[in-house]
Amino acid sequence: MNGLLTDLYELTMAAGYFEAGKAAEIATFEFAIRRLPPNRNYVLAGGLPQAVDYLLGLSFTAEEIDYLRGLPQFARAPREFFDYLRDFRFTGDLFAVPEGTPLFACEPLLTIRAPIIEAQLPETYLLSAVSFQTLVASKAARVVAAAEGRPVIEFGTRRAHTPDAGVLGARAAYLGGCAATSNTLAGFRFSIPVAGTAGHSWVMSFTGEEAAFRKLQTSLGENAVQLLDTYDVAQAARRVAALGRPLWGVRIDSGDFLGGARQVRAILDEAGLREARIMVSGDLDEYRVRDLLAAGAPIDVFGVGTQISVSADAPSLSGVYKMVEMEIGGIKRYTAKYSDEKNTIPGAKQIFRDVARDVVARSGECGRGEALLRPVILGGRLVEPLPGLEQARERVRESVARLSPALRQLETTDPWPVIYSRELRELMERTRLNLLGTAPVP
Repeated sequence: MNGLLTDLYELTMAAGYFEAGKAAEIATFEFAIRRLPPNRNYVLAGGLPQAVDYLLGLSFTAEEIDYLRGLPQFARAPREFFDYLRDFRFTGDLFAVPEGTPLFACEPLLTIRAPIIEAQLPETYLLSAVSFQTLVASKAARVVAAAEGRPVIEFGTRRAHTPDAGVLGARAAYLGGCAATSNTLAGFRFSIPVAGTAGHSWVMSFTGEEAAFRKLQTSLGENAVQLLDTYDVAQAARRVAALGRPLWGVRIDSGDFLGGARQVRAILDEAGLREARIMVSGDLDEYRVRDLLAAGAPIDVFGVGTQISVSADAPSLSGVYKMVEMEIGGIKRYTAKYSDEKNTIPGAKQIFRDVARDVVARSGECGRGEALLRPVILGGRLVEPLPGLEQARERVRESVARLSPALRQLETTDPWPVIYSRELRELMERTRLNLLGTAPVP
């Protein structure tokens, strides 16, 4: 994995750590969620496989090292630092919550314990990769919940911020509960079901709708999904009905979804095509999906793109990657940040979840319920193969179902209780006294 895929200051700090003789010091960093995004009662942890691939493959090529040598910021870096980068590998530990786990504010997603340079360099990549898939999976889960058991197909690659983001966004959407994606590469790479219809250009390329529908039916057979809204939805539905089977169904991509779906359903049913499905797509989000179903719209499948692929209403996560402790010569030193609204909590941690609350405790404490942070990499080696995407998807289904109905609703509600253990609170007090000479404000 490209060692330059990071912010410059990670690398200048690395050079500084090296020159200061700190390369052997062990640092522990945590990726934690400071606040939940707007309109979210929880988020779903995503992106762990990509984080693992990054850590296990992190290295620098000779060309990359030569590039760094030529930057003015490294003009004073010792030659030995570049020799160090030549043999760089991640040799530390990674603890993480399983992918697909619901999380709440003030909870760590993952912990890295490694020699300080190895722990520092991954910050930028991890914040980007994990935050993005966490946001998309969480948004997808909301849309899927609103669909009340009807399939949701992810259509978002063309609206994603890059094609690569479209692929990982499709993966995260499937993790969050979408039934399929339109992204063929995501289907190939992650074994996600793929689905698609035809574009308006298909219909417009023929002299009439009937010819376009007939040819698509001939080409795709029972997989044919006819697009109805190029000209007139009702007239197109009648032409599709006249052709009969084979037919998967039809798609409406614009206009009055409620009225159009009712009209189309009546036309298809009258023609004996009761099994033909109606899909709608176009500027849908969880609220429009919910409202359409509440109004009784006979819609069988939803295609949702932009709102999922960029988590449009909450496109960023207040995740932070902060040092929480150091170990120098076998002696631990706890670290924390105390700036206004951006304070951090010292010490490596564990999350215990039971039926009534989450307890954020010190690492090594015993607690009640499920311990969420688990070893993934130890000593630079993967402990065991990660659960596959289907297993992570099943974890989403089971764990979200265990949340209270209030947390699963679209509107925000009282937050799930997240408290600190007594030992962690005591550590917070001692660390503040050591660093600032004052006790925490009650």
